[in-house]
Order: sequence, then C-alpha cells, then structure tokens
Amino acid sequence: MRVLEVFGICVVALLALLFLVFFRRRLLMAGGGTIRLQIRISELVPGRGWSTAIGQFAGSTLRIHRMFSYAVRPKRTLDRSSTVVEGRRLPEGPERLTMPGHWVILRLSTTLDEIEIAMAESTVTGFLSWLEAAPPGQPGSVAPRPAIRPDPIEQ
Repeated sequence: MRVLEVFGICVVALLALLFLVFFRRRLLMAGGGTIRLQIRISELVPGRGWSTAIGQFAGSTLRIHRMFSYAVRPKRTLDRSSTVVEGRRLPEGPERLTMPGHWVILRLSTTLDEIEIAMAESTVTGFLSWLEAAPPGQPGSVAPRPAIRPDPIEQ
C-alpha cells in the first residue's frame, strides 16, 4: 500500500509542476505583444545549444523568457537602443533538425555581448520594424537604425 501512496504523490507533484510551467507560459502570452523564438544559450557544440523561448515586447525592451522554466524573470532583456543586427542566416547542420525550415537566425550585438536568436521569417520583419521604431524625441527615432550588414541569404 505504501508504494502506491508514494507513486500517487509523485504523479500529483509531477502534474503540479507541469501545470505551473504551462500556466506561466499562458500568463506571459496573455498580455499580448509576444513572439515565439529560440535563443542560443551555449556554443560549445556547433549547431546545438538552442532553447525555445517567448519574446515579450515591453516598451523599448524585448524580454526573453525560456519556455520551459519556472523563472519569473526573463533570461535575457534586449534594449532597442543598444541592439544591432550583425548578421542573418538560415539554419544549417543540426540546427535544421531543431527548428522549422522557414526560420531565420539573427546574430545580434548588444553593448554587453553578441547573441543569436531564431524566429520565423514573418516574425523577423516585425522584429526589425520594432528595432527601427522609436517614439518621437527618443534616441533612435531620427537616425536610421538598426545597422544591418549585407544579407547572405539574398546573395
């Protein structure tokens, strides 16, 4: 009888944890202004190290929350005024197996470091528009931004 009780408690605890992950995801997406993306969290193995995430636009920042996490705070925060698109490429090698074929990988440069994010081609257009846009009177509203290097996909 004890084995069944322990097993039942473990199953209930597992279901509660799964519920928390999906409830958190639902809360993040309920506010609107969210996109689905992947962020590269490790470059130790070429083509690997991608994590599914939710990008949440909040004014002049993009908050990147890992999809399967219990964390309340975002994993990364990108500030529109200090983010520049350094390059754009299609998934290659093992990356083609982990993300849909119509996704594009962007290499972003911030004041702190460089990161790679991947998103659908249609989402890239909106993301680049968000980077270029700024309310009147704020930095970046007059100067043409972001600086985008030549696109190897279109060549």
